[in-house]
Amino acid sequence: MPSRRVERKSRQRAANRAAIIDAARRVAAREGTSGLALRAVAAEAGYAPASVYEYFRNRAELVLALAAEDLAQLARVLRDLPKDHATLSDAVAAALGVVQESGALGAATTSLGASKVPPDAERLFNGRLIAALTSLADASGRSHKTRGEQADVVLWAAIVAGLAVFLRSGRLKALGFEEQELLARLESRFSAGLP
Repeated sequence: MPSRRVERKSRQRAANRAAIIDAARRVAAREGTSGLALRAVAAEAGYAPASVYEYFRNRAELVLALAAEDLAQLARVLRDLPKDHATLSDAVAAALGVVQESGALGAATTSLGASKVPPDAERLFNGRLIAALTSLADASGRSHKTRGEQADVVLWAAIVAGLAVFLRSGRLKALGFEEQELLARLESRFSAGLP
């Protein structure tokens, strides 16, 4: 019966990890991702701090786990868009809604650049990022086979990230722009050379 024990232990580990991630989301919602400390997350989850370190080696790994979940949600939202008559601006608007709510995605970019990130956490994040980018291209009805087409998808993702920052901070309105106006402009710019 060792296989049942191993399976039970594996399920318990997954449940504990999920509980820690849920606690991290609550802490981040209250204090922002800058206030996301493993000790605070442990307290929120009802675990000893040492227990949290069994699942996440450092803050950067936890932030990447949160961001990877947000990227998975983004890919799901994009895959669920109606495929007929899909436009780039529809896909970007849907992506913008998810990205604007995620504090973890912005924090992940900082973590990737500045911290000691475990390779498996970075691989998970990168895999989810690629899936989200692929879903963005598919949702907009665009190909992503050539390097140039892939570069366009990365540009759209950068636009989504930038717009999310402007919207979250209120700067878009301060600059005198509306989200829909910019999405329409994006659509016209990238649709110009399409057959």
